[in-house]
Amino acid sequence: MMDEQTPYQLMGGDGAVRLLCQRFYELMDSIPQFATIRAMHPADLQSSRDKLFMFLSGWLGGPDLYAQHIGHPMLRRRHLPFAIGKEERDQWVACMYLAMESVGIAERLRERLLASFFNTADFMRNQ
Repeated sequence: MMDEQTPYQLMGGDGAVRLLCQRFYELMDSIPQFATIRAMHPADLQSSRDKLFMFLSGWLGGPDLYAQHIGHPMLRRRHLPFAIGKEERDQWVACMYLAMESVGIAERLRERLLASFFNTADFMRNQ
């Protein structure tokens, strides 16, 4: 009996997750529609990109890099300093959707991940 592949494996592993994170922040940095969430980040996005990569690696079923290098993600707690409402949630999800589409994640997986990303982003709301 074969085990079901994780989203991490279906995407293509480490390189694919890195590419997704890189594209996500490229889009956030260049599309005016995402200006509100871009303003929540430092000028240099490398640290944010690295943290998202480490988090997504484990979240998608790959190595739990965030916990290994930083500790428990405590997502809601780490996002409390930022005012996150529906607008910010929707910008983040839209940016991630475009990034997934841009890097060629298969439509079926992309739709499955979109629902999970939305639920996680909605959990971050504090406004």
